[in-house]
Amino acid sequence: MYKNKTFTVKITDLTNDGAGIGRIEELNNLAVFTDGALPGDICEIKIKKANKNYAYGELIKLIEPSADRIKPVCRVSEKCGGCALQSLSYKAQLKLKRGIVINCLERIGGIKNARVHEIIGMDEPYNYRNKAQLPVKKNKRDPNKTDIGFYSRRTHDVINIYSCAITFGEIKEIMQVFRDYFEKNKNIVYDESKHTGIIRHIFIRSGYKTGEIIVCITANLKQNENLPDDISLINGFKKIAGLAGIILNINNERTNVILGKTNKILYGRGYIFDYIMDKKFKISVNSFYQVNPAQTEKLYAGALELAQVSKDFTCIDAYCGIGTIALIFAPFVKKVYGVEIIEQAVADARENAEINNITNAEFIEGKSEQIIPELVKLEKIDLIIFDPPRKGCDIKLLEAVISAEIKNIIYISCDPATLARDIKILTAGGYKLHGVQPVDMFPHTMHVEAIVLMQRQDT
Repeated sequence: MYKNKTFTVKITDLTNDGAGIGRIEELNNLAVFTDGALPGDICEIKIKKANKNYAYGELIKLIEPSADRIKPVCRVSEKCGGCALQSLSYKAQLKLKRGIVINCLERIGGIKNARVHEIIGMDEPYNYRNKAQLPVKKNKRDPNKTDIGFYSRRTHDVINIYSCAITFGEIKEIMQVFRDYFEKNKNIVYDESKHTGIIRHIFIRSGYKTGEIIVCITANLKQNENLPDDISLINGFKKIAGLAGIILNINNERTNVILGKTNKILYGRGYIFDYIMDKKFKISVNSFYQVNPAQTEKLYAGALELAQVSKDFTCIDAYCGIGTIALIFAPFVKKVYGVEIIEQAVADARENAEINNITNAEFIEGKSEQIIPELVKLEKIDLIIFDPPRKGCDIKLLEAVISAEIKNIIYISCDPATLARDIKILTAGGYKLHGVQPVDMFPHTMHVEAIVLMQRQDT
């Protein structure tokens, strides 16, 4: 009944995906969520959808902008799903993210007055991402043109971009090579509604310290098929400084998963090298690798400082990926085990250990919740390091750690909500939270990383 009516609303907070939260006084303080609105804004909004508990609004006019509102660097930042916070000053972003961590600890974890340090931010919070996943789509108005960019918020509409303020600089040149290729090959772009066409996604990785670049083209092809006119595409990429390789990834499934199971090398090699601190890492297309290398060094240094390890420690790095954390910790401990479910990542981790001449790291393939409960029965573990995906740790793994009475836990999380949930479980199991260090790994987005130290209460 309120649809299409307008109201004046003051924005007080943001949702997890960056929509402004306000309340409509005339409707018994009904909560309303509005894209593009920031805390402190007084807005005129139009109700687009409503029920008895909340509503979704459209920003019609800024009556009084927030004191923290700034002009965004990117002209499409308020439409693109990549940057929800470019219009918010960086100082305000950091304050907001520390508040998110505190709020989750209190609301989900049941922990009040936690020792949450000031968030570690960036000196220059732009062009930090070393990875880009760019969908391609035919332009709706002109099917002879192709849009390359990022998805609009909560849709599969592609926002066409020519550069990106938070991604490494060479992305502009790479997109231009593709635009030239699409201009010559008009019917090559994939249509997800019809499952026709060929090129679906462009996936790019860049080495922060080495400058190496690999370009992966995800294509709707059969295993024995090649890209049309692939020589001209390869020649276009050869002009880009730092190019290490071009990969064709075959994905002919009707799915939203970006990468298929088969990779073919079209040029060069299928991986790059990069450094974190003084360690060298081989990074392939399928590897998990932190997207902000500059902040990753601060993150891992913070984890080392909190852990207070010694040369008689035996450690486990759960969800170890290509071995980054395990190999950073290895010189400071007696032994470190890395556990990872992805076969290729384990192979890369073992190779990375060899590259760095590290002999006290052992990598095991399998699910952490299956491997680690058995491992802690065989050997005394002094420290376990969690760096799980966004969904957090498996309950079986947490129960095994509690049962084994491992004294020290370092938990690195990219989701404060699942972090708080797992802290609550560990607290009930006899652990005490000693410190929380937020790190801004993702400037201009709503995401925030945090490092946590927990110890058994009898430690």
